[in-house]
Amino acid sequence: MNIHEYQAKAIFNDSGVKVVKGLHCTNLNEALQAYDELESTIVAVKSQIHAGGRGKGVLYDPNTNEKIMEGGVKIAFSREEVRKYASSIIGNKLVTKQTGEEGKIVNNLYIESGCEISHEYYLALLIDRDTKSVLIMGSTEGGVDIEEVAEKNPEAIHKIWADPLEGLKNEEVIRFSESLGLTGESKDEMVEMVNSLYSMFLDKDCSMIEINPLVKNSSGEIIALDGKVSFDDSAEFRHPWRDELRDLSEEEEVEIRADKYGLSYVKLDGNIGCLVNGAGLAMASMDVIKLYGSEPANFLDIGGGATSESITAAFEIILEDENVEGILVNIFGGIIQCDMVAKSVIKASKEIGLDVPLVVRFSGTNHVEGKNILNNSDLNVFTADTLAEGAEKIVSLTRGAQ
Repeated sequence: MNIHEYQAKAIFNDSGVKVVKGLHCTNLNEALQAYDELESTIVAVKSQIHAGGRGKGVLYDPNTNEKIMEGGVKIAFSREEVRKYASSIIGNKLVTKQTGEEGKIVNNLYIESGCEISHEYYLALLIDRDTKSVLIMGSTEGGVDIEEVAEKNPEAIHKIWADPLEGLKNEEVIRFSESLGLTGESKDEMVEMVNSLYSMFLDKDCSMIEINPLVKNSSGEIIALDGKVSFDDSAEFRHPWRDELRDLSEEEEVEIRADKYGLSYVKLDGNIGCLVNGAGLAMASMDVIKLYGSEPANFLDIGGGATSESITAAFEIILEDENVEGILVNIFGGIIQCDMVAKSVIKASKEIGLDVPLVVRFSGTNHVEGKNILNNSDLNVFTADTLAEGAEKIVSLTRGAQ
């Protein structure tokens, strides 16, 4: 789950991380009132969408697709400039490197007091699955894409790791701060900030915290001038307060519906629909489809607790994609039983009206029974014993239909 910058800043503030004062707005009048309330001669007018690269983005009229303005983050030196920028941003489509050409409609603004910047840094906390620890990564080159820094100046990136069972070692945080060239009170402030962010990362069950830029102001204070936070969805049951932060307008309607049925769904650009249980198996299925020369139309993990109802919903979601020319079902029976899935596939196909090739591969609990149910049905379905066989078959069937 992702949240907006203004929401991340509120959590930062509660967690002891320094931010400058800012106000959330949803329309022009609120933006002007925010400017008056902040009493700052310089303010930042920031579009709020769940995507990076806002400052370098381009705003378009969503109806005519005419270009309105470059930059989704603007510095305003007067009330009239706030009016100009806010009216150009709110309600319009912002296209960035991360949104793709379709862009995102800006429904929220953040008006933030100005800050005198002495230096910009990059700081992030991430889960490192290889080391089963929290990776803390920083760079002296903030304000630009970290991928660009990694490619052109990798020595500017500094890293430390923290084992959640052992905690964050203060001497390593001190070394990390010194590697960023910080001394004196600025170094102490960075140490305090990293410790605060690490505690927040664990307490809130985050999967990512990114601040770009993190700045040192003219007084040497270390301030989070940006904030991107993602939460681990698996820990949602521990944090009911997250529901208030969720912005459904930032999510695809089909993904919201999939989530309702316990499905993990991401739309892709290919032609082979995938219905799989388990994220790893889903990724493998997508890879093998590509190996045989086609592209997956989606990532769809029905999970271990799938029901007939959720499998029907999964088929509906897959078939709503006009690009889908065939479906590969790849199920490893464990908690979920293959014969139940087979019956559900038949039921869903009859209810929805399946009109594309279908290939099913079962393995695990009751896989023989599941395969027999499908083979003895009047459904136009092909069964396979291996993933490779199934992927090769669905690719050949869709090519034959072209």
